Amino acid sequence: MTDEQAGAQALQEEPGNPVASGADQGEPQVVCFGETMGMFTPTSTTSPDIAESFHLGVGGAESNVAAHLAELGHHVAWAGNVGQDPIGTKIISTLDCGGVDTRWVNRTAVSPTGLYLKEPDTGTGAHVFYYRAGSAASELGVADAGAWPLQSAHLIHTSGITPSLSPSCSALVEHVLDHAAEWGTSVSFDVNYRSKLWPVSVAGPRLRELAGKATVVLVGLDEAATIWGCVTSDDVRTLLPDVPYLVVKDGAVDATEYALLPDGTRRTTVVPAHKVEVVEPVGAGDAFAAGYLSALMNGESSEVRLNHGHSLAAWALGSREDFRPGHGLFAATPAAAGSGAGSPAAVGNAPDTHDSHSDLTDLRRLTV
Repeated sequence: MTDEQAGAQALQEEPGNPVASGADQGEPQVVCFGETMGMFTPTSTTSPDIAESFHLGVGGAESNVAAHLAELGHHVAWAGNVGQDPIGTKIISTLDCGGVDTRWVNRTAVSPTGLYLKEPDTGTGAHVFYYRAGSAASELGVADAGAWPLQSAHLIHTSGITPSLSPSCSALVEHVLDHAAEWGTSVSFDVNYRSKLWPVSVAGPRLRELAGKATVVLVGLDEAATIWGCVTSDDVRTLLPDVPYLVVKDGAVDATEYALLPDGTRRTTVVPAHKVEVVEPVGAGDAFAAGYLSALMNGESSEVRLNHGHSLAAWALGSREDFRPGHGLFAATPAAAGSGAGSPAAVGNAPDTHDSHSDLTDLRRLTV
C-alpha cells in the first residue's frame, strides 16, 4: 500500500465508521452542508439593469461540490435549509436530478431561500450580488447536526461561507470540526472567503481557527494573501502546519498539496494548472474541490488528485453554470485532456503517468 493509499484508507476506515465497514450502505459516503441559493443570470451578456430576461439556476459552494461528486459516482448528500418557496423547490429538484441525496434538506416557512445575481463582465467573468441576509440557511445551528448522517459519513464537506452567514452557522461549523474525530469521520474545509459577507478583520482569525481543525483544507493563494497576509504557498503551510491535506491553488499557475502522512512524513506536490479559455471563474473552486476530494477518497496519488481538480476546474472555467446535472463534467473531459497541463513537481513522489482524461474516465466507473 502506498502512502497516498494509506491516507485515503484513514478517511474510509476510521474506527466506528459504519459505512466503511459496510454496515449501512443506505447512508451517504459524503455529506456537504451549507447554503444553496437561486441564481439569476441574464440570458445574454447584457447588464442586469437593462436585461429583459434571466436564467434561473442553482448555486452554492457546498451543493456545487455535492453535485460534482455525485456525477463522479459517489453517494453524497447535501444538508441545509431552504424556504417553502418556488426557489427552494427548484433547488431540491435540481439536486435530485443531479443524483444528490436531499433527504436531509429542511424546508422552513419562517425565512426565504437566499438568492444571488450574476452580472456578466467580459474582463473578469462575472460580478456577484447576494440577497441572503435572513435567509433560511442562516437559521442553521448546532442542533441541525444531530439530524444529519454525519457519524456514518466518510467525509463531511463545508466551506468558510457557512460560518459567515450567522453566529449560529459559525457555531455549527465549529461543532462539526470539534466532533469529527469522535464520530470517526473527516472534514474537508474550503476557505472560500467572501468579502461581501464579512470583513477581513473578523474572517481572517475565524477562518484560520476553523481551517486548523480540518482534515482537508483548500484555499486560493489570493484569498490567503487577503485574509492572512500570505505571499507564497509555503506561507500558508506555515500558518496551517498540522492539516493532513492542505491544497493551495494559485489561479492559472498551479496547485500545491502539502500532505502530512500517517507515518509523520511531510510531502509537497505541485501540479501546473490546465490551460483553458476562461468564460467565467465562478464555481471553478468548487469543481476543483470535488475533483480533488473524489480522487483522494479513491486512494489516488497526489499528482492524480491535483490533476482531477484541475480537470474539473477547467470545465467550470469554460461554463457560465455552477453545475448542470448530467451535462457538465463528463462532456468537458476531452478539452481537459488537451489542456496542455505540465508535469507535476513532487518531493518524494513518483511522477504521475496518467493523463487527465484517463484519470477522469477511471473515476466515472467508480461507485464507492
